[in-house]
Amino acid sequence: MKDASPIQPTAKYRKDYAAPSYTITSVDLRFNLHETATQVIATSQLKALGCDDTLELQGEQLVLKGITVNGSQWSDYEEKEGALILSNLPTEFELVITTETNPKANTALEGLYMSGGAFCTQCEAEGFRRITYFLDRPDVLAKYTTTVEADKAAFPFLLSNGNKIAQGDTSNGRHWVTWQDPHPKPSYLFALVAGDFDQLVDTFTTRSGNQVALEIFVDKGNLSRAEHAMLSLKNSMKWDEERFGLEYDLDIYMIVAVDFFNMGAMENKGLNVFNSKFVLADQDSATDADYLGIEAVIGHEYFHNWTGNRVTCRDWFQLSLKEGLTVFRDQEFSSDLGSRAVNRVNNVSVIRGPQFAEDASPMSHPIRPEKVIEMNNFYTVTVYEKGSEVIRMIHTLLGESKFQAGIKLYFERHDGTAATCDDFVAAMQDASGVDLSQFKLWYSQSGTPIVTVKDHFDEQAQTYSLTIAQHTPETATQKDKQPLHIPFDIELYDDKGDVVPLIINEKQQPSLLQLTQASHTFVFENIKHKPTPSLLREFTAPVKLEYDYTEAQLVLLMKCATNEVARWDATQSLMGLYIKQMVESGQTVALSDKVLEALRSILTDKQADKALIAEALLPPPYNEVSGWYEQVDVDAILTALDALRLDIATNLEPQLKAVYLSLSAQQYDISHQSMARRKLRNVCLRYLSRTGNYDEEIKAQFESSDNMTDSSGALIAANTETVSVREQLMQAFSDKWSDNGLVMDKWFVLQGQYPSIQALDKVKAALDHSAFSMQNPNRVRNLIGGFIGNPYAFHAKDGSGYRFTGEMLAKLNESNPQVASRLIDPLLKFARYDDQRKALMKKELETLRGNPNLARDLFEKVEAALK
Repeated sequence: MKDASPIQPTAKYRKDYAAPSYTITSVDLRFNLHETATQVIATSQLKALGCDDTLELQGEQLVLKGITVNGSQWSDYEEKEGALILSNLPTEFELVITTETNPKANTALEGLYMSGGAFCTQCEAEGFRRITYFLDRPDVLAKYTTTVEADKAAFPFLLSNGNKIAQGDTSNGRHWVTWQDPHPKPSYLFALVAGDFDQLVDTFTTRSGNQVALEIFVDKGNLSRAEHAMLSLKNSMKWDEERFGLEYDLDIYMIVAVDFFNMGAMENKGLNVFNSKFVLADQDSATDADYLGIEAVIGHEYFHNWTGNRVTCRDWFQLSLKEGLTVFRDQEFSSDLGSRAVNRVNNVSVIRGPQFAEDASPMSHPIRPEKVIEMNNFYTVTVYEKGSEVIRMIHTLLGESKFQAGIKLYFERHDGTAATCDDFVAAMQDASGVDLSQFKLWYSQSGTPIVTVKDHFDEQAQTYSLTIAQHTPETATQKDKQPLHIPFDIELYDDKGDVVPLIINEKQQPSLLQLTQASHTFVFENIKHKPTPSLLREFTAPVKLEYDYTEAQLVLLMKCATNEVARWDATQSLMGLYIKQMVESGQTVALSDKVLEALRSILTDKQADKALIAEALLPPPYNEVSGWYEQVDVDAILTALDALRLDIATNLEPQLKAVYLSLSAQQYDISHQSMARRKLRNVCLRYLSRTGNYDEEIKAQFESSDNMTDSSGALIAANTETVSVREQLMQAFSDKWSDNGLVMDKWFVLQGQYPSIQALDKVKAALDHSAFSMQNPNRVRNLIGGFIGNPYAFHAKDGSGYRFTGEMLAKLNESNPQVASRLIDPLLKFARYDDQRKALMKKELETLRGNPNLARDLFEKVEAALK
C-alpha cells in the first residue's frame, strides 16, 4: 500500500531544479532475499559538491536497521516521512545503510516486490527509494556492484545489471551472485530479479566483433513462446548499428518476463524487465498485433541503451528527452522492418485519439511539463507519443543525414551524463545549421494547434493561393500561446488526379512548407484549373487540420493521392463528413453512391497493402470523434458511428463477402503479407457481422482457426448484440484458455468493450472468473480499462458506469494507485458532457477526493479536474 498522502501533497516545479549537494560515485548493494523480510546493505561512496554538510536521502516503506559513516556508527540523523536526513557529514565519506523491506506485501509493484514466485524490481521513476535510502534522482550517476543471495532451490537464477563477476554457495542451502555494471547510471535503472525460469540463450556479434550473450528468462513451460522476442532483440541490435551506428556495450543482455508489472517493460542497464505480454508469443496464443507489439517494445527498450541509459535525463521534467526520442526510434525500426504506411497510420491514430483528448483535458501539459505532484503521472501519451512527433518534426525539417549528424554530436557531448531537452535541440541545431529556436516552443507549449487553411483560385492570373493560419486554444494551465514552427507538407492535384508542380516566383518549390507565423499565404503560379490540395501529408505535425473539403475532392484523393497515408486520411475525412452531418442533424445520412463506389474500389484493390485497406475501411473511433466537439453528445456520436458501419456493411456486403472468402486461411506465418491478409479478412468479417446474417461464418472461423489472430478475430466479430453465437464462442474460449491469464486478457477486454449497456453485468461477472486478479495490472487494464473505454456502458445515463468506475478506482487506490491513475482519465473530462452525465461523473470524483488516504497519483488528477 502506498504511503498515505498529506491533505495537500506538494507540487514540484521544473524551474526549481537544483543540482544535488552530494553525489554518489559508486554503490555496493548486498541483498539477502526473503519474501517478507529482505535485508539490503547499501555501501556508497559520497562526495560533497558544495559546502553543505547535510544530506537528505529518499526512502519509503523501509525499516532502518543501521547507519555507519566511514566505519563508525552514525547517530546524527533524523527519520521523517519519505526521507532520512544525515547531518554534520564530512566532504567525502563511505556511507553504509542497512534496511529491511517486505517484498511480498508490496502490491504497488514499485521497488522490490514479488511477481508470482519471483523477486522483481521496478525503480522508474522513484521506486529505488523503496529498496534503500538513497539520492533517488536521475542526475546522480554511480557505478553499481550488486550481490544477491537467496535460497538456491527456490531461486536458482540471481540477476542484476552489468556483467557477472563472481558466484558461490553458502552453507545453508543458499547461494549468491555478484554483478558489476561498468557504466555509471541513475538509481532508476537498477534492476534485480531472482527466480526459477526457463532460459532461452543466443548470441549476437557486434559490428566491431564483440560477442554478446543474449538470455531471455520466462516462466517454466514458456520457452518456445520466447523465440520471437529473441529474434526481435537481434533485429533491434542489427538495426541500431545500421541506422544509427550504435553498438551494444556489455558482455550480456538479459530480458526477464514477469506477469505482475505496471508498465510494458523497463530498460534497466543490461537487465530489461518485461511485462510477459511483450515477450511471450506463439501461433496458438498470440495475435499478429501481439507479435508486432513485442517487436516494437523489445526494440524500444533495447534502443534505450543509448537514448536513455548512456545519456539519461537530468530530472523527470525532461522525461521526453529519452522517451519521445526512443519512441521515434522504435517507430522507425517497425517501419523499416514492416509497412511504413501502416505504422504511420497507427501512430497518427494514437495522436488524434488519446493524445488530442489528453491535450483537451484538465491534465493537459507540454511534452516537457512544468509542474507535477506524482512523478508516475508523467508517463503520458503526450510525453511519449507527442514527444515522438516532436522528434519526427525535427527529422522532417533536417532530413536523415543532418538528423544523424545531430544524434552523433548529442552523444559526443553528453555520453555518460544526465542531459536536458535543450541539450538535445542544441546538438541538432549545431550539427545541421538549422535554426530551431522557435521550434523549441513545442517543448514548453501545451495543447493541440489548430491549422486552418483557406484557398483561392484566380482563373485569370492562373494562380492558386493557400492561406494557412495557426492557433492553439487555451489549455488548463496555459492561456497565452505563441505561433509554433510547423512543418506542413502538401501536394496539389488536377481534375485527373495528376500532380501539379508547386511554382512560386517561377521556381519549383519543395512540398514541405514551413509555418512560423500566425498566418502565411502561399501563392502558386501557372495553375490552369482549381486544384485539389492534399494537406498535412504524412501528418507532418501533431495538429488539427481545418479545411472545407468537398466530398468530390476527398474521393479524388482517396483514389489518386501519391502518398499512402494521405489516401487513408482522405477516407477518414470522408467518413468524418458523414459522421458530423449525422451528429449535428440527429438523423441518419446515407453514404452517396460516389462514396460507396470509392470504398468498393479501395476494398477490391489488388495492388494495395491489404493492411492499409483494412485501416482505411474502419471509421474514426469514438475517442477521436468525441474530440471534435467541445460538448460531447455521446448518444448522437454512437448512433452515427453505428449507422455508418451498418451502411458500409449493407451496401458493400457482396464485396466484403468476396474478399473475405478470397483471403481464406493459408499456411500460417508472420510475414507482413500474411498479417495483412488476416487483418483485412477479419475487418471484412466484423462488417459482415453487423448485417446479422453471418453467425455461422463467424462460428466456423472460430472453430477452424489454427491461430489466435483468426480466433480472436471471430470473437471480435461476435462481440455485438446482433450475433447470436457470442455467448457460445466466449464460453468456448474461456474453457480452453482459463489457465492462461495473458490469453484470457483478450476475453476480458471484449467483456469490457461489449457495445451495450449490458457490458457492466458481463464485467461484474468476469470479476469472479478464476483467471482474474485485481492484483494483476494486465487483468485490470483489460477488463476494467476495457469497460472504462467503452462509451456504450461507461456513459450509461443512469450513472451505473461511473459508479462502478469509482468503486474500482477506490479499490486500486489501496493496492496499486499507479494503475488507478492510468484508468481515471475518461472520468476527468466530465465538464465536456451533458448536465446529467457531468453531475454524475463529478460526484464520483468528489467521492474519491474525500478519501483521506487518496494516493498522490490520484490526488493530482482529481484536484486538476475538479478545479
